[in-house]
Formats: sequence, C-alpha cells, structure tokens
Amino acid sequence: MTITLSDIQAAAGRLKGHAVETPLIESPALNERLGGRVLLKPETLQRAGAFKFRGAYNRLSQLTADERKRGVVAFSSGNHAQGVALAAQLVGCPALIVMPSDSPAVKVAGTRGFGAEIRFYDRFTEDRVAIADEIARERGCVVVPSYDDPHIIAGQGALGIEIVEQAKARGAALDVLLCCVGGGGLIAGTSTAVRALSPATDIWGVEPAGFDETRRSLLSGQRETIDPDARSICDALLTPTPGELTWPINSRTLTGIVAVTDAEVAEAMRYAFSVLKLVVEPGGCVALAAALAGKVEVAGKTSAIVLSGGNVDPGLFASVLKGEI
Repeated sequence: MTITLSDIQAAAGRLKGHAVETPLIESPALNERLGGRVLLKPETLQRAGAFKFRGAYNRLSQLTADERKRGVVAFSSGNHAQGVALAAQLVGCPALIVMPSDSPAVKVAGTRGFGAEIRFYDRFTEDRVAIADEIARERGCVVVPSYDDPHIIAGQGALGIEIVEQAKARGAALDVLLCCVGGGGLIAGTSTAVRALSPATDIWGVEPAGFDETRRSLLSGQRETIDPDARSICDALLTPTPGELTWPINSRTLTGIVAVTDAEVAEAMRYAFSVLKLVVEPGGCVALAAALAGKVEVAGKTSAIVLSGGNVDPGLFASVLKGEI
C-alpha cells in the first residue's frame, strides 16, 4: 500500500485546529557546535507530549458513528497510548490501551488521565498484537495500530509538510533531515512528504543500538528482527521488526539509517536540557544524538532534526542529568 502526498495533505487538513503546529526552532549554540545550520522540530510541544497524536487523531476522526460507539483498542509503550486516549476523548469514544508493564509511570498516568482503560502485558514474553486482537473480537472494537496503518502514517506525515514549509519560510533549503525510527510510521509519513516537497533532501533515520532492525533490514534487503535479549532506555522505539506497511516505504525513501547507543542518547538529553532548555525523552532524542555524535554529517549543511517526544520518566531523567546513564 502506497501513502501519497495527497493522503498526507488530507490528514493535515483533518488535524488543523486539533494538533499543535509545533515550531521550527534554531539555536546559535547548536549551530556552532555542529558547524552548520540546524532547525529543530520539537514535537515535545505536541498534544500529549509527542508526535503520536497526529496519527491517532487522523485515524479516529474517520471512525463511523457505530465504530465510535464500540470504541478502539491500541497497543503502545506510552506515546501512541496517550495519543489514542486523547483522540478518543476528543471524538467521543471509549479506548483501551495494551501497555507494557514496564512503561514509564508518566506515560501510564497520562494515558489514564485522558480517560483510557489499560491492560498491562510483559513485552518480552507476551504478544501485544495478539492481546489487542483478542480484545477487539470480544468487544467488537477497532484496532488502532501504532504505526502499521495508512491513516496513522499519513497523520504522522503532516509533520513533514510542516518542516518543509516552515524551513522555506525561514529561507532555508534542507540538505538533511534526521528522524527517529521505531516501527517506522513517523519517518515513513515524514519521508514521503519531504521526498515530494524537497526531493534533494537526504533523509536519515536513527535507531537505538540493539533495536536497529530497520538499519539491518536496509542492508539485507529484507525485514530483520531484533535480538530478544536487547535492551535500551529508548522505550518508545523498542519494536521487534519493521512494519509491513512502513518497511516498503522506508526502504524506498530513506538515504540510510544509523544507530546510537544509550550513552550517546543520554548525552544528547543532557545537552537538550542544559543548552537548548528542552526536556526530551530518550526515544525522542536519538536524532539529536546522531548529529552530536557525528553519525550523520551535518557540518556546512542545513539540517532539520525531529525531537519526537518529551514524555520522560522523572526518575530516569534525573539519573540521566546526574550522569548515571
């Protein structure tokens, strides 16, 4: 299934007045550090604290009256959970979220705060998709995947339209775009929009080391899976394999993918806090980490970096700031 620019533009129309058009910001200190012009897209300022609201609202706003009555079920470690919970609240339908038992407390609290019911599971021994499918059969509700859905991908792609248009308004032509990769929905939608509107831009995905299944998939030419023993602080990006819908898109649109370590992510989080004055969660900071660690060449170029979310657990954030991670 192909996602087109027109799909993304239609999604952007549905999101208008509901999602926040987050700004594109620039830091002289970061420009000096990296030796180029860097424009940051802080989706930390998005509703529910992450880009996920875009795709969730685009999907739920298209539910029929009967589907809204029956409700939705989704699976997520927290950002999609909160996005779906908030979107469900806005369109007036019940939501149940299947969440890992080790989800950050701040994401669990946010999901409950938007009125959703939660069903916990063990991410290392249980299948979240199977659990959601069983709930959907029992309740007759609609499954809302976190990335493998055309409406979700199109909704996330609205971010790409904003980046290109905002950069143009600042007199900037983008040489490079860096964006996180989990299941691949955000970068699939964003890269589709950017490829259409700014075809000369190199688009780099960034994954946590150990969860770089899309990077390895690009190298092998087929969908790879992670080592089940892999661990990372980037809870938002811990997907086992590239999505069935997102993989074909990303294999076609991306320049490449790099991986960053937890230590590099933690350093980027400290930099974002101390220099940029931004609170960014681990998964939301991988693209910045790649730039700071020199994994993608940005010197002498104009780059856009997506900071995809800010829902960090306070205890973990404190440990990061103290240099314990």
